[in-house]
Amino acid sequence: MKKCVVLVLLLLGCSGCNGEAGYSPKNGDIIFQTSQSTQSIAVQKATKSRYSHMGIVYVENGQGMVFEAVEPVKSTPLKEWTARGENGHYVVKRLARADELLTLPILKSMRKVGEKYVGKPYDIYFQWSNDRIYCSELVWKIFQEAVGVEIGEMQTLGELDLSDPVVKKLMFDRFGGPAPAGEPVISPVAMFDSDLLVFVYEN
Repeated sequence: MKKCVVLVLLLLGCSGCNGEAGYSPKNGDIIFQTSQSTQSIAVQKATKSRYSHMGIVYVENGQGMVFEAVEPVKSTPLKEWTARGENGHYVVKRLARADELLTLPILKSMRKVGEKYVGKPYDIYFQWSNDRIYCSELVWKIFQEAVGVEIGEMQTLGELDLSDPVVKKLMFDRFGGPAPAGEPVISPVAMFDSDLLVFVYEN
């Protein structure tokens, strides 16, 4: 019986679990920050967004963790993840129907789907494949496959604003020329602005 109670708490998340002051981590929350990586400014300019990195929050052994696509795909302690962002700032959002949609079986499925990406390298080319994967792509694919929801409107690289010199340089460095305009992408801001999500917390 005790093991069952522990499993329920781990899967559902709990008030008071180890997180940031003012935020109680809950499984399936989506967290956003402004990355301090070398490509962050280019991502922000191309997508017209303050936020350039994101991940999924899980509670593991009473501790808030963020499942993210960096180098490589992995889980990072929440406090470490938030400290890594610009000024430690972050925003948490949640599915509007989370209590209905994120059941125990669905949360298990999300973790299972995520497992196939663990250890995969970060996709600097923003390609829509599973060989390499970038942050918003990871989150989008987990929710699409495990929950059956598509958070945010897909675009192509050509629909982003690639006119800024910073963006042009990044694209040239990555592709040796213009970016492949037809490549499908999902950006952090497209997911951030989705009406499927509701605001939970901002520090």
